[in-house]
Amino acid sequence: MVSMLKEIDELKKEMDAHRPLGKNALKQLKEYYRIGLTYSSNALEGNSLTETETKIVIEDGITIGGKPLKDHYEAIGHSEAYTLLYELAKGKEIREKDILELHKLFYYRIDPENAGTYRKKKVIITGAEFRPPFPSEIPNLMKEFLSNLPRMKKKCHPVEFSALLHKDLVSIHPFIDGNGRTARLLMNLALLQSGYAITIIPPVLRNKYINTLKRAQGKPKDDRPFINFISAMVYEGMKDYVRLLDAL
Repeated sequence: MVSMLKEIDELKKEMDAHRPLGKNALKQLKEYYRIGLTYSSNALEGNSLTETETKIVIEDGITIGGKPLKDHYEAIGHSEAYTLLYELAKGKEIREKDILELHKLFYYRIDPENAGTYRKKKVIITGAEFRPPFPSEIPNLMKEFLSNLPRMKKKCHPVEFSALLHKDLVSIHPFIDGNGRTARLLMNLALLQSGYAITIIPPVLRNKYINTLKRAQGKPKDDRPFINFISAMVYEGMKDYVRLLDAL
């Protein structure tokens, strides 16, 4: 694990050597990751759009024949949340209102009543022993979650912090739907704020992703496999980013 973080930080040094990036390079990289992150994060949750179809929906505003309207809304909404992500990355804090706004942008076309608001109903996660907290517990759990962030950020490596941030939010499960996508946006916000690259979890690794998350939520809880998994994803993402920088 320590060696993986060292390798990630070596790649960060390579990234930093390219900075500051020109306006055109920044724009190209931002749009490249907009499609990749939107496609992968939605596909992990069962969205049927391919990466090419996601690009067409976002960039050309064209609907894909035979695909559910909800899948189109998820692509457009995630793209809007991604735009906010880059604005928030200019700051150093993660605030409650930012989490709510990320969810709202992603979800308001699908369910305007519940977009950007904590759930008021109990939920069950299919195929998991983990039971999310009761709705009445969520406001206090979110306050505790947010109050712990400065201490956790100081204590952890930025990559570990981003993984725990993801795990903790999805375990509180504050929203009626879209918790995984909001958690992945939040994870990437933490990475961007610390100078790392956008990290994408490929849909082909969904089972490993879900299984390591289950272990972090199980009894006894074991965060390490999930942190290791996210670290490996960050490492691959950093390699890809450096490759793109070298090509620009």
